[in-house]
Amino acid sequence: MKIWNNEKAAAIEAVIAASKLCENVRQRLNAGDHKEKEDRSPVTIADYGSQAVILSHLAKAFPNDPAVAEEDAAELTGATDLRQRIITEVQTIDPDATEHSVITAIDRGNYGGIEGRFWTLDPIDGTKGFLRQDQYAVALALIENGEVVLSVLGCPALPHNLDLPHGGAGCLLVSQLHHGTEIYDMQGHMLSGAVVDDNFNPALSTICESVESGHSKHDWAAAIAEKLGVKTQSIRMDSQCKYAAVARGDASIYLRLPTRPGYQEKIWDHAAGMLAVVEAGGRVTDMNGAPLDFAKGQTLSANSGVVASNLHVHDAVLQAIAETKNEYLPR
Repeated sequence: MKIWNNEKAAAIEAVIAASKLCENVRQRLNAGDHKEKEDRSPVTIADYGSQAVILSHLAKAFPNDPAVAEEDAAELTGATDLRQRIITEVQTIDPDATEHSVITAIDRGNYGGIEGRFWTLDPIDGTKGFLRQDQYAVALALIENGEVVLSVLGCPALPHNLDLPHGGAGCLLVSQLHHGTEIYDMQGHMLSGAVVDDNFNPALSTICESVESGHSKHDWAAAIAEKLGVKTQSIRMDSQCKYAAVARGDASIYLRLPTRPGYQEKIWDHAAGMLAVVEAGGRVTDMNGAPLDFAKGQTLSANSGVVASNLHVHDAVLQAIAETKNEYLPR
């Protein structure tokens, strides 16, 4: 059975370094630190800095590996001050970084993502959570021939215990195909294995969903919860930390339901989190019960919506979705 130990070590190092950069930036955010994307989600200097740090690190370890990542250095054209601030932040992590090396690293993430072996990265998943001092993730995964085989999901602000939000925070979920999911601290020390909860009763489930109504239909999720008999309030959380919550057993179900017709999820928004849940003993499908297909390029074009849960309640969730789809599915 194949093991990706060298890739695992490099990915852990890269995500820890990028997370450190992100946390440094977040301590001193101000109005000049972000601009608007076409999709209206803010992009911070940490987004580009995180991508530069990770892809530079991977280029040194695996120079022949391409990458599919969210950001594009072309968006920085003309933004001289912002570009310089990104370079300065990267230099706090890598003192040898130059403008050329930073821009080159960012642009390593432009692979089409259709075949072979490549990395996929969301340098800051949940930028709105990042800006409001809430949850975000640094999500890195390795895909080989359409299959996610390794992932490191960095959750720098995720409480160790969701019931104690002001306690310790920050963890990595490190997963290898057929080898389970491990929880590390932000210094790279392994703490424990990750295991989904063993809840058999859908009515006793805790549901996790997006904070932003533009990312998942809250009214549809409420209807599904009612069908399942769930009485507890949903946990609303930004980023792939929702996958982490399911993988750690903090929640039984994560729902991401389409908010507009024809929307295709990006692979970097789901690859790392999907593997974390599956290798923790859970199940991840689209809302029709099909596995997520990472062999179609940069989007999950063969899928619609996402459901992650433990094995016991998954079919009941899919049934509740089917029974409410006619009323809530965007058309």
